[in-house]
Amino acid sequence: MKTGIFYGSSLGNTQFVADKIQHQIPGSDCISVTYLTAEKILSYDLLILGTSTWGVGNLQDDFELFVDLLLTLDLSDKTIALFGCGDQHTYPDTFCNGMGKLHQLLSEKETNIIGPWSIEGYDFSESEAVIDDHFVGLALDEDNEPDLTDGRVTQWTKIIREALQVI
Repeated sequence: MKTGIFYGSSLGNTQFVADKIQHQIPGSDCISVTYLTAEKILSYDLLILGTSTWGVGNLQDDFELFVDLLLTLDLSDKTIALFGCGDQHTYPDTFCNGMGKLHQLLSEKETNIIGPWSIEGYDFSESEAVIDDHFVGLALDEDNEPDLTDGRVTQWTKIIREALQVI
């Protein structure tokens, strides 16, 4: 399964995480969303999409433009996994909302989204990225818990690989 890890990163945290995910999924490509075309996106079977959350719960700037392109495409034969970076201490009421907004937009297109992640071990009050006591993808806090990132990425990519065996 051809895998593309597509990220938007303003300060480098999301790119850093995308690179870690790429190391866990051999043969995958890791590309900034600023360099993607419709043709390139559609050439992948598994899309792993990563965005940080900015301001009061917005998508990262590059991702705003990428989403406009993404939503014009037929993604019905694609499998999608999401990851997001946020700051659960400074923004506890919008933690990883960017990932939640992305999930909502993709759900409206009836895409196959895999890779929910437990909310256990996090300290936030609200998030648009939570459905039924799980994040819609891997939630990371590089500002306050960078020491947990490697373990979380390893566990989450294992979940992704297992889900792909069922599909």
